[in-house]
Amino acid sequence: MEHIQLSNADRAKVLTGALPYIRQYNGQIVVVKYGGNAMVSDQLRQQVMEDIVLLWLVGVKVVLIHGGGPEISDLMSKLGKQPEFVDGLRVTDKETVDIVQMVLAGKINKSLVNLLELHGGKAMGISGLDGKLIKAEMKDPRLGYVGRITDVNIQPIMDLLDRGYIPVVSTIGCDDAGNTYNINGDTAAAFIAGALGAARLIMMTDIAGVLRDKDDPSTLIPELSVSDALKLFEDKVIAGGMIPKVECCIDAINRGVESVIIMDGRVPHSILMELLTDEGAGTMVVGNKEKQSD
Repeated sequence: MEHIQLSNADRAKVLTGALPYIRQYNGQIVVVKYGGNAMVSDQLRQQVMEDIVLLWLVGVKVVLIHGGGPEISDLMSKLGKQPEFVDGLRVTDKETVDIVQMVLAGKINKSLVNLLELHGGKAMGISGLDGKLIKAEMKDPRLGYVGRITDVNIQPIMDLLDRGYIPVVSTIGCDDAGNTYNINGDTAAAFIAGALGAARLIMMTDIAGVLRDKDDPSTLIPELSVSDALKLFEDKVIAGGMIPKVECCIDAINRGVESVIIMDGRVPHSILMELLTDEGAGTMVVGNKEKQSD
């Protein structure tokens, strides 16, 4: 991508243009769900971490929740284990849940913490096992150790926010018997953002947002109310892999999140474009009463 040189006057204009948004989000909680498919290159990963550190430096309380599906599949292959899916969900036996824990709570979590620190942030990595942050039960015996969330304890996250850290959360859960579960990252983000009363939940993915025509990026729908979204389900406009994403958005709204954005994590600095400019990025899902009328 071509690098645009800005004059100092233009830079000042950009910064003052961001001021109302900085004021709006200062002291607010913003949850970023960073999916495995949005982690497509080291350069993009660096830019996402830069965006998060910048928001943190201007007083936004950012919580980063991450997945890591592709890396889990990659390690399984290296260990000679064939990934298996039922209805789009990974079948997770005892050996696979150990791999999930290694990749999510170990490799990915700590590398994201390291990157945030490298860019000047103060980050702390935790998993859903820490402080029983994500409590879960078996979702479906056919899937093995895939969890349905029964409760979230946001106290560990609040403690880190209060001490000035960026919490980085890997989405594994536990039950009272000590079993570990693989938890869908989008679902975990909706539960946690709701429990935190977040001002925004940003769902980073590898598509532009909700499209009226899935093959035409120019048909992006910039804003949807929950009732609009339900109508698009009926009309089969929202289909395939977008169904669970939008369901998680609606779930987050119903749990108390003010607005949820589905955005393309492959676009450089899409988080800053969404939060700190007029332009925005992706599709915003809001409660039925809040939809803006132009």
